[in-house]
Amino acid sequence: MKQENNRIQLPLEEIKLAFAASCVEGAARKLGVPYIEIYERMRKVDLINKFILPHYDTLHTESREYLIEDVIECLTNWEKKASHQ
Repeated sequence: MKQENNRIQLPLEEIKLAFAASCVEGAARKLGVPYIEIYERMRKVDLINKFILPHYDTLHTESREYLIEDVIECLTNWEKKASHQ
């Protein structure tokens, strides 16, 4: 973390992890379930490491509403795929 012109600049890795956390929280809020439930579901299909973090550059430019819908849709699809394996 460095400070520049009275602004704190975080390392990109920290920004990405905060973004992933906000995706978990946003999905949980939208679905009306505890965030830990969404986190566990995402962990089981490795959604954070295989979708959210690698596609951060694209995902963080989406509107919040579209982003959360996209994350929920991806989670649901990956869970269905995992259950058929």
